[in-house]
Amino acid sequence: MLAGDLAGVAGLAERVHPDLPEDAAVFRDRLRLYPRGCLVLGEADGPVLGYAIGHPWRGGAPPKLDAVLGALPKHADCFYIHDVVVAPERRGAGHSRVVVETLLELAVVYPCTSLVSVHGTTPFWSRFGFRDASDRLVPGALDAYGPAARFMRRSGQK
Repeated sequence: MLAGDLAGVAGLAERVHPDLPEDAAVFRDRLRLYPRGCLVLGEADGPVLGYAIGHPWRGGAPPKLDAVLGALPKHADCFYIHDVVVAPERRGAGHSRVVVETLLELAVVYPCTSLVSVHGTTPFWSRFGFRDASDRLVPGALDAYGPAARFMRRSGQK
């Protein structure tokens, strides 16, 4: 992902997750903080057809939705997958699997990886070894992510 991709990333996020709005500043923040974890699907000078964002984090609660972090934790002990999105018209070609595997390669140096599963995607994430860990969070911690949101963790990398 490059700075020139940010408008396309924000537009695709709005199209795919209209009920989970995030300001373009959130994507800009993640790209600035951890560019290795910011990936896009698309051709040069073409539209953004998918994106993924992941970064070092703490193993407790996920970042708040639509929150600019400003800095990553100094003593990160987990890798957080912020989002994996593929445009509806490009789904089914294995892009999500490839990008998740790429993010998990970055995560291998941490004892865990976490994410928030939305819109009933827990079966997808379970294929990569993620398990529901929502009971580790305080009640209401996932309210902004919607009623089907689940906090998921993957311990022991690889």
